[in-house]
Amino acid sequence: MAEDVQNHITIPLLHIADVTADKIKSRGMKTVALLGTRFTMEEDFYKGRLTRNYGLEVMLPPTDEMQVVHDVIYNELCVGKIRESSKKQYVDIMERLMENGAEGIILGCTEIGLLVQDQDCRVPLFDTTRIHAEAAVEYALA
Repeated sequence: MAEDVQNHITIPLLHIADVTADKIKSRGMKTVALLGTRFTMEEDFYKGRLTRNYGLEVMLPPTDEMQVVHDVIYNELCVGKIRESSKKQYVDIMERLMENGAEGIILGCTEIGLLVQDQDCRVPLFDTTRIHAEAAVEYALA
């Protein structure tokens, strides 16, 4: 619905997918994996925008792993539970995505950064919360 919002306001809208794509493209990457809620991973508003507007290939975990990612977000991270067993599951999921060609991994949900950090992964992690906040600050200071 970002486009609808932008069409009805006179100030710019900094779309989280756009600033994330800019960061990914600046690293010369073309294939990234997306982790987030099922809605974020399955619906077209995020991955479709990355593909259509930026030519990125967006990989997703298989359905069973997608459910793990989703469940950890809602049943643990959103209620303040950080479990080492869940971190291991995420790291394993990210490893399989890298084995299948992911050059970077988008942390497409606010809470995922509580569980995994850069040192947990051998490819760059793109924490969309941080990227979006930094883009807002840069825009405000320009």
